[in-house]
Amino acid sequence: MNFELTEEQKMIQEMCQRFAENEIKSVAAMLDETKEHPVELCQKMGELGLMGIAIPEEYGGAGMDYISYILAMIEISKACASTGVIMSVNNSLYCFPINTFGSHEQKLKYLTPVASGKAIGCYALTEAGAGSDPASMRTTAILDGDNWVINGEKRFITSGNVADYCILAALTDKEKGYKGISSLVIDLNDTPGFSVGRVEDKMGIRASGTAELVFNDARIPKENLLGEPGSGLKQMLTTLDAGRLGIGAQAVGIGRAVLEEALEYSTVREQFGKPISKYQAIQWKLADMATELDAAELLLLRAAWLQDHGKPFEKESAMAKMYASDIAMRAAVEGVQILGGYGYCKDFPMERHMRDAKICQIYEGTNEIMRLVIARNLWKQKKG
Repeated sequence: MNFELTEEQKMIQEMCQRFAENEIKSVAAMLDETKEHPVELCQKMGELGLMGIAIPEEYGGAGMDYISYILAMIEISKACASTGVIMSVNNSLYCFPINTFGSHEQKLKYLTPVASGKAIGCYALTEAGAGSDPASMRTTAILDGDNWVINGEKRFITSGNVADYCILAALTDKEKGYKGISSLVIDLNDTPGFSVGRVEDKMGIRASGTAELVFNDARIPKENLLGEPGSGLKQMLTTLDAGRLGIGAQAVGIGRAVLEEALEYSTVREQFGKPISKYQAIQWKLADMATELDAAELLLLRAAWLQDHGKPFEKESAMAKMYASDIAMRAAVEGVQILGGYGYCKDFPMERHMRDAKICQIYEGTNEIMRLVIARNLWKQKKG
């Protein structure tokens, strides 16, 4: 067992540390306040190869591995969780399924611009009545000659208000239920009948747009089907396995920011004549944070290693996402507590970390669903 990073992995980690510290951290509070999509940061991340890290260079990506992706996501999210989730969706939920299930022609046309950072991608799965239960979706795509005609609404779509391209999950055969779900690639800038609906006003990750996508007799070419008809659910589950690694890394990044700021504050804040870092109550909180964050990162790296080596990682990605998001939230609550009244005020970033951490327990599958996924895999292993 080798815990040493390769030179390439160290390089991307160090590059992201510098980029996050020099260009992201200073504007994170402003982005949160204004809810402004970080256009320039996304363009720069594209130039650095961060918007398609594990995508082959042939299709505009950086041609690196998923361990590198985890390391990069942690550093970017540590500086700004909103920027982190935009990067995560681009890599995991858009680029991954096209690279995995798309044809060469689809990759050239729809993957290259997004993996290179010249365009933004999104993944449209959730509906008002279909969140944890995707089989309940109602959006349909009906073949009419050489076009799919799409009708329906998708909710809570990350980057939906700014995305150029979208992977859409829709029923192409309503009679077959979940076996009739298919995935389609859509150019949102060239699809009559498509519009952006409500953009949510959220508690956290406020610079990352979360939007409703509306399709009203929207027509896309027949060849935009991703893979075979009816393979959408299987594609979706595989995609979400990969996506959970990105969200787990986002959570660890938030937790790392909490720990750093709590450590710094505890050395300068004095009570009863000495820094609060001298009190056991504070030391134990910091020790727990550090231990749990290291454990979460190791779970993520194990799952990423399995993915890089073509091994099953559904259980491991669910474990990593669940644990990382739970401990990020726990760390954020304790971070606010350590800062006391200052932790509750916007003059310090700690309250933003707490708001940002919460969503990690919800999206890419709630942590309740993650526990079901883990348990299901345990029973499968027991049965052999």
